Parts: sequence; structure tokens; C-alpha cells
Amino acid sequence: MIYLLARLASLPAAVAVWEALTRRADDPFFPPPSEILARMHKDWFSGPASHLFLTAQATGNIFPSLARLLAGWALACVLGVAVGLAAGRSPLLADHLAPLIHFFRAIPPPALAPVFLVAFKIGTEMQLATIVFGVVWPVLLNAMDGARDIDPLKLDTARVFRLSRTTRVFRVLLPAAAPKIFAGLRLSLSTALILMVISELVGSVNGIGYLQMLAQSTTDVPGVWTCIVLLGVLGLVLNAAFLAVERRVLSRHG
Repeated sequence: MIYLLARLASLPAAVAVWEALTRRADDPFFPPPSEILARMHKDWFSGPASHLFLTAQATGNIFPSLARLLAGWALACVLGVAVGLAAGRSPLLADHLAPLIHFFRAIPPPALAPVFLVAFKIGTEMQLATIVFGVVWPVLLNAMDGARDIDPLKLDTARVFRLSRTTRVFRVLLPAAAPKIFAGLRLSLSTALILMVISELVGSVNGIGYLQMLAQSTTDVPGVWTCIVLLGVLGLVLNAAFLAVERRVLSRHG
């Protein structure tokens, strides 16, 4: 607990410096954090206790964004791990996929927004496609590396004991490749947060990105900053939750 508090001590210190600098600058485009927090409380966290103090604006925008982020990230993780493990254990498949992987992962997902709009129309499907396309590559590549680095003795032992293919995948392959897979999953989670916002800037009717775009179009500077701060908090919370899960899972297979 003391170690955790010591690690978090930098946050209030940074906020205090931020407050002092913005108060001194007195620039309308850089409001102090106290003003930003007051606006966040008013817009999102001043609702009734029966709704956990969340306002209608919060439930109508934050929850849909989180749902898109987690759904897109989960789909990309399943696809990336499945293809990555298969390619990592099959040099022939890896050779065939390598040009496609390196070609598509070099394309910035926002550049494909017009394509996704035509293919999926405006809405959740387009937003999920944007997130999945950008997130899948680090997961896939890390899963490939993890599958390649497995000790052959483990797989030979599994074959000697005549374990089924499914059992070998879930009892041998996945645990052995888990450290590198989790590295890809962690990297992809931050990418998913970025792409969630980008996808909501194009034809969305709700979400954190939509609120930020709306605030920017109406020159609502505090509104823009509330979205920025909220995204930072979400990134911090998601990363902490992921690390907790990662430690627990890897400790079981260590």
C-alpha cells in the first residue's frame, strides 16, 4: 500500500504544478485543472445517487465509448492471437501472411475511414472496424513471436503423451506464449483508446470523441479539456486493471 501511494504521489504534484502554471498564465485556452474538474462534476458526475451520481450525458456518452473500445479490442485480440499462434507454428503460413501483414499494418486506420464508411455506413460497425483494424497487428505479431519461441521439448512431451490438438493449444502453446501475447495486448489497449476517439469523430452521435468534437465546434474550451482529462483517466484505469489481470494470469503459469 505504501509503495502504491508513493507511486501515485506524482499525480497530485503534477496537478498542483499544472494549477499554478495555468493560474499564472491566465490563458482562456488553458483553464486550470480545478475549473476542468468542476466542469466534469457538473456535466457528468452530478446525477442522482440511484444512478451512481452519473448524469444522462455521462451514461449516454461514456458508456457507449467504453463498450466500443472493449468490444473492438476483444475482437482484435481473439483474431490476433488465433492467427498469430497459427502463423507462429507454421513457417509456411507465416511466409504467406508476412507481406499482407506488413502492408496492412503500415496503413494508418484513419486513412481507411472513407472505406469503412462505404462498407459499414455510419454507426457502431464502422467504429468497431476502425478499432479492430488498428489494434489487431501488435497482438498478432506478438503472438507469432511467442509461438515461435516455445521450447520444442514441451511440444514433444505433449505429443508423447498423445494430448489432443486443443489440449496442446490451451495447456502448452498459450501458457508458453502468454508473456509476449500480454505485451501485445497491453500495447493494443492504448491503441484501442486512441482509435475509439478517432472513430467517434466521424459521423457519430454519441461518445467521448463526439463530445470533444462538439465542444471544439462551439469553442467550449473547458468542454474540450474535460474530454482530454477523462481519456487520460480512462487510460490510467484500464492500464492498471490490465496489469492486475496480467500479473494474476502469468503467476499461474510461471
